[in-house]
Amino acid sequence: MKKLHLLAAICAFASFADAQDSEIRKLTSTDGKTIEAKVVKIEGANVTIERADGKQFTIAGSKFSEADKDYFRAWKPAEAAASPATSGDWFQWRGPNRDGVSTETGLNTNWDAKAPELLWRTSGLNGGMSSLSIYDGKLFTMGEKDGGTIIHCRNIEDGAEVWTASVAGKGSPNCTPTVDAAAGLVYGVSRDGELSAVKIEDGSLAWSKSYSGDFGGKMMSQWGFSESPLIDGEHLICTPGAPDALLAALNKTTGEVIWKTNVAEADLGSAGKDGAGYGSVVISNADGVKHYVQLVGRGLVGVSPEDGSLLWNYNRIANGTANVPTPIISGDYVFGSTGYGDGGSALLKLSKSGSKMSAKEEYYYNAKELQNHHGGMILVGDHIYLGEGHNNGFPQCIELKSGEIKWGKQRGAGSESAAIAYADGHIFFRYQDHTMAVVEANPSEYKLKGSFKIGSSNKQSWPHPVIQDGKLYLRDQDELLCYDISG
Repeated sequence: MKKLHLLAAICAFASFADAQDSEIRKLTSTDGKTIEAKVVKIEGANVTIERADGKQFTIAGSKFSEADKDYFRAWKPAEAAASPATSGDWFQWRGPNRDGVSTETGLNTNWDAKAPELLWRTSGLNGGMSSLSIYDGKLFTMGEKDGGTIIHCRNIEDGAEVWTASVAGKGSPNCTPTVDAAAGLVYGVSRDGELSAVKIEDGSLAWSKSYSGDFGGKMMSQWGFSESPLIDGEHLICTPGAPDALLAALNKTTGEVIWKTNVAEADLGSAGKDGAGYGSVVISNADGVKHYVQLVGRGLVGVSPEDGSLLWNYNRIANGTANVPTPIISGDYVFGSTGYGDGGSALLKLSKSGSKMSAKEEYYYNAKELQNHHGGMILVGDHIYLGEGHNNGFPQCIELKSGEIKWGKQRGAGSESAAIAYADGHIFFRYQDHTMAVVEANPSEYKLKGSFKIGSSNKQSWPHPVIQDGKLYLRDQDELLCYDISG
């Protein structure tokens, strides 16, 4: 590894005054030396930068200023920048950053004055709680047909079928497909843990793996595998839930196994149950260490992207029924929550500790005080918005770092659980009783801006809402509805 004193020599050669690359920035070392360079890679605690003449240097991230460390934590590799996310496409579970946040602006968020118009409604998606992915003018979701599993591709203009792909697996799926333009593939997981990669252009099968057959994996409880796989560079990250493959990394184009997380179940704590949970993997760069965070049957875990080794875990919020919500990542912090009577919510601060990481509990609420059953949580600025309570979606706002409850728990516009998304300064609540509501993302007060009844009513209205190009998309079992929420 190059030492930081090389920065002085690098600076003599580096002059990016005329450069147009938006990734170029002035980096500052802890002893005050500066260099204009771009980040090309972050691996573990090390940062690789590139100067004007193309030469690269790898330096410990801890040697840079606090502002640079914050930049490193938020930095995403070039392949991510070249992904569908650059066009605003909602190409995976909970959007480009897996956080439920849409960058849409100029929307109609005053539904009391103007109710959203139903633009189109289509059917034939079959059963399932899968939400939607969007890429290149197409919608992707999953469904059950005659006991088997289908990946659907639909036209975004009217919901008309483009293709359907019959893939391995049984039962009504919960996975939202992940689209990767670079590989030209769409990835989906069936309820019984069959992972399939099909081609974007026609749905033909590229490869498949079985969580149970290939890894000995299992779910913590009865509702089946529900995660949406993560694509990170050349790898697909998934959660088979096996003792020697709690998480796994696969080659995204071939399905070849790269690594598996081998961890003794007893080492993860006594709360909860063995196996995978219902959340999906997200990426943290806490304390300059890139790693994967997942909510499994025994609680929160952090896993190395290099070899799959366990870096840290936290067992206290695990419940014995179903650990569901995808964790929230914010700098050095992770917020997790689970429902039922023995779950709860906690904020952890992560820091590097030798070859591992430590997870310090900043605060904890038991399940009676604060829990997200399912439907997700969203961080806006310094505040978390969620539907609180078991089988409830009581709108609630809490401050991330202090845990102070700013407002809630009022009933809200609908009843029972709520799935949520964020756009244009507002939280969009989709209630189990088929009520759709819009609430101002305001930490000072709860402010409902209107609601309406969704045009269909098929079982529980649980799939997460998706917002793109002034449209609100709602999957409802066999049906798909598109509403105009443009300003």
